[in-house]
Amino acid sequence: MTATFMKLPKFRNSQWVSFVGGEGIVRSYTPEFGTWTYLIEMALGLEPDFGRVGAETMIFLTEADLWTY
Repeated sequence: MTATFMKLPKFRNSQWVSFVGGEGIVRSYTPEFGTWTYLIEMALGLEPDFGRVGAETMIFLTEADLWTY
């Protein structure tokens, strides 16, 4: 049996992060395939005339896709 060691997550819950195409807040993270996957809630812009449709501001990204200021 071999032990698998995984590094600690780079980002934490409620941390503000940036990525190609936007920015947002880390809402949760989970280990997957030797890296961390983060659920990011993007900042809401102005509400469109037709209203909001569910959780259109959530996105899953890997640690390599994120950075801080």
